[in-house]
Amino acid sequence: MTKPHRDADAPAETAWAGRYIEVKTQGQWEYVTRRNGIQAAVIVAIDDADRVVLVEQYRVPLGRRCLELPAGLIGDETAGEAVAAGAARELEEETGYRAGRIEELGFFYSSPGMNSEGFTLVRAHELEKVGPGGGEADEDIEVHLVPRTELARFVLAKRTQGVAMDVKMLLLLADGLLG
Repeated sequence: MTKPHRDADAPAETAWAGRYIEVKTQGQWEYVTRRNGIQAAVIVAIDDADRVVLVEQYRVPLGRRCLELPAGLIGDETAGEAVAAGAARELEEETGYRAGRIEELGFFYSSPGMNSEGFTLVRAHELEKVGPGGGEADEDIEVHLVPRTELARFVLAKRTQGVAMDVKMLLLLADGLLG
């Protein structure tokens, strides 16, 4: 049996709180958590032509553009929003694709040594192009449709251009990296 970490029972204190996140201290730990029950969803969307739907956008913490799977916050605008509904909303907003069905694949933590945030990974099925995508006016999201057979080359080309890679891209690249 594993014994609890020495800081497990220490009180968590909020050092700073913003609209969406809080910085907390607990014993010797400092970490970030989402506020007010806000969650995140990450969306794997592959169209009928076997192309993966990816997004590229500027990320302030990185100081450059980043290639990512479509994703977004759940419950940030409507408390208690269902994951599937929020994921469908975010997919359409960011990419212009509507999913006929959203399948929840599981819950994962994004960086457990630094924050408590996790995300629900979903698969979007039965895609239909219904709009331009691009996100909110200030997001400047570029949508990429990449054949799965060309994914590794596409990522390499983007890296060469200085585009950052979200760690969740490893979901799509694992076979090439491990094979």
